[in-house]
Amino acid sequence: MDERADLEALQRRASLAWETYREALLQHPEAIDLPVGQIIKGDVFVCEREDGVKGFMVVLSRPDGQAELDGLFVDPAVWRTGLGRDLVRAARAVASRRGANSLQVVAAPEARGFYEACGFVASGTAQTRFGPAINMTLALERPADRS
Repeated sequence: MDERADLEALQRRASLAWETYREALLQHPEAIDLPVGQIIKGDVFVCEREDGVKGFMVVLSRPDGQAELDGLFVDPAVWRTGLGRDLVRAARAVASRRGANSLQVVAAPEARGFYEACGFVASGTAQTRFGPAINMTLALERPADRS
């Protein structure tokens, strides 16, 4: 909870880096919100480096038993360093531990290449508050039974 404001500031920096959404986000700053419930429930995972918080992700359990990568944000200062890929690997692990067979994400068109490079496959389209997006799915391997 102590880092909530810092995480929202990081989310704001990462989101405003995309010119496509900048004007709409500046007009609707309330769109950048990290719900307290997600933090309390343990759905928010933070990546810290020696000089502070550099990224975070939110992994939610869905009613259908699958998982959703509800947010993945990396400080623009460390884009293209592998941190986003590391966060996706961590999200896969969290989703698998929770028993999911797949990890879903609603991706902005600009992020499609990143998610495809991480193994996600386009599975449909979605309409978001700020425009069209792509539903993407990553099949997960379940941890081996240890019975």
